[in-house]
Amino acid sequence: MSITAERKQALIEEYATKPGDTGSAEVQVAILSERIANLTEHFKSHAKDNHSRRGLLKLVSQRRRLLDYLNGVDSGRYRTLIERLGLRR
Repeated sequence: MSITAERKQALIEEYATKPGDTGSAEVQVAILSERIANLTEHFKSHAKDNHSRRGLLKLVSQRRRLLDYLNGVDSGRYRTLIERLGLRR
């Protein structure tokens, strides 16, 4: 359900806004999106795992807050990010 260190490092390198960037909103949203996708796959075979479902809802709301922040600060970066990640909104 969690992502590997190699995959996390690849996401950081792909979405970093500058060298050495590990905590920008883009990187955080990309990592959260990967974790959300993994949990979504987990629920296809474990439908009654309500403990993990609560964690999924927390991840989704955290990603939503980060996206709202990014939209308020720089809507261009927001639009670029949701396009790259393939998010609906």
